[in-house]
Amino acid sequence: MSTSSSSQAVLVLLRRDLTLAFRHRSEMFTPLFFFILVTALFPMSIGAEQSLLQSIGPGVIWVAALLAALLSLESMFRSDYEDGSLEQMLLTPQPLSLLVLGKVLAHWLRTGLPLVLLAPLVGFQYYLAGDTLMTMMLALLLGTPVLSLLGAIGAALTLGVRGGGMLLSLLILPLYIPILVYGAGAVAASATQSLPAQPFLLLLGAFLILAMVLTPVATAAALRISLG
Repeated sequence: MSTSSSSQAVLVLLRRDLTLAFRHRSEMFTPLFFFILVTALFPMSIGAEQSLLQSIGPGVIWVAALLAALLSLESMFRSDYEDGSLEQMLLTPQPLSLLVLGKVLAHWLRTGLPLVLLAPLVGFQYYLAGDTLMTMMLALLLGTPVLSLLGAIGAALTLGVRGGGMLLSLLILPLYIPILVYGAGAVAASATQSLPAQPFLLLLGAFLILAMVLTPVATAAALRISLG
């Protein structure tokens, strides 16, 4: 099987998923509105004390990003499962793990990347400085793809299960904790300058590499189990 045909199949799948996402804008914008709403509620509820907002800002922003990513996971394979195209993906000559990687990339482009771009606007509410905002964007840029990659495994395992959203949350949230800890730690270290942020970012980068290598294979196996 040629590399060009596999790459073309991934690009076709990516374009298809993004086209469908723009046709159903409500599903695409719901995680973004949730992220903005959660991050805006904390300054409104606890007041405008600068030192307090700076101390809680990294954790609040990362928890909101994590929950926003979790909101959209259930729909990653749902439409393909309902219209039968997921079964066709299993029958194609292209590796299923490569097609899964294309679907995860499409999911991140419509959910994770907008969170990265919105992060500076959200960070201003917590009086985060320019260097800290750049660190936060970089941490989200490294961490949100890992959230999508790990979430794909849970989405595949709970495919077609009644009440799968709750089960998905129980399966995936423990896996998200290291990303939350190191992501928020990078931003907090940059804000307080008590520790260098680079080790946290390097760990997030290592998580991303491992997830890109391992999770597509695991997700492909989970899809075969769910459809078997």
